Amino acid sequence: MKIALIGQKGIPAKSGGVEKHVEKLAERLATLGHEVTVYTRPHYTDKALREWQGVRLVSLPSIRTKHLDAITHTFVATMHALFQDYDVIHYQSIGPSTLAFIPRIFKRGALVIATFHSRDYFHKKWGSFAKWFLHRAENLTCTVPEKTIAISRGIVEYARERYGTDILYIPNGAEGEPVRTTEFLSAFGLREKRYVLAVSRLVEHKGIHYLVKAFQDLEDTGKLPNNLKLVIVGTHAETPEYEAYLKTMSAGRDNILFLGEQTGTALAELFSHAAVFVQPSEDEGLSIALLEAMSYGLPIVASDISGNEEALGGAGVYFRTKDVESLKNELAALINRPEEMDVFGKLARGRAQNVYGWESIARQTVEAYEDALRDRAHTTYGLRSKKNA
Repeated sequence: MKIALIGQKGIPAKSGGVEKHVEKLAERLATLGHEVTVYTRPHYTDKALREWQGVRLVSLPSIRTKHLDAITHTFVATMHALFQDYDVIHYQSIGPSTLAFIPRIFKRGALVIATFHSRDYFHKKWGSFAKWFLHRAENLTCTVPEKTIAISRGIVEYARERYGTDILYIPNGAEGEPVRTTEFLSAFGLREKRYVLAVSRLVEHKGIHYLVKAFQDLEDTGKLPNNLKLVIVGTHAETPEYEAYLKTMSAGRDNILFLGEQTGTALAELFSHAAVFVQPSEDEGLSIALLEAMSYGLPIVASDISGNEEALGGAGVYFRTKDVESLKNELAALINRPEEMDVFGKLARGRAQNVYGWESIARQTVEAYEDALRDRAHTTYGLRSKKNA
């Protein structure tokens, strides 16, 4: 099949769960013998890069503002896709999926699919109008494409209750292989198992401010091992004021490090040698950063939101979301029990390998395409009904 992926910023992924999802999915689809095209934005992926791991890259422009970047790029990519011989046009996230109606009307030969990654209107970077738009986008994502995929069971249940539609569950994936090298670790001034790690876009709903406050309080009361550091990997997503706030909170704290975006071997080293991974988010679909931490065998402290509980099951420790005191207690209790940390790390890695492998996810995605094509043969053209969703 000839498959186009639209809505992501680009690949290879620098930051963002959607971008990591698309990168790994596209690579596996190509390995399975499909012709895969990923549309990219020049501010994220070098426009001179035309191929990645067997995947064709097409760079197209966008209006680079917080509100217009994704939708304008999706529109231009959709217009380009209308004149290509794709068998499948696959939209990523609810905002871009609002334009899925265009190929449904003007390119009826192509199968139109969408992936529902998260309920984006919960993200605090958006204002009132953007949140209203994203609510409408969610409705369209669940009804316009010929098949909608959700990356968490929580989203599947939500769509069924809210819209009366049955959408398909195919999770995010992870593939971390611990490395022994410490070259980048040394350059960052870090020692093995002597730091707490968070990997996240720096936007408010990711809850990094709760982690910073909890770490500071534990450090001040002597409840952490001496010279343990907090390492925060990631940068803002059109929210520089929040990143500035976090750095102001952390001013004068030598043990709190902001390392910005990290990829490749540097990121692998950071995952491989951390003592604990913390995921303090207020809302997630199914966090790829969390799944990656699991795949590296890290003990994990996570907020008790449904997306985290779905990912971890019983293979981690939970704290009450938005509750700094709860986070302090759980983090201190875990990090001062090395044997318990080792048990949780092994449980997390085993769960990642057994449940969230990218090979299986790619095959499930191809099956979803094939099922949608079979459904098409038995239904008339139009939007999905509640019964045929």
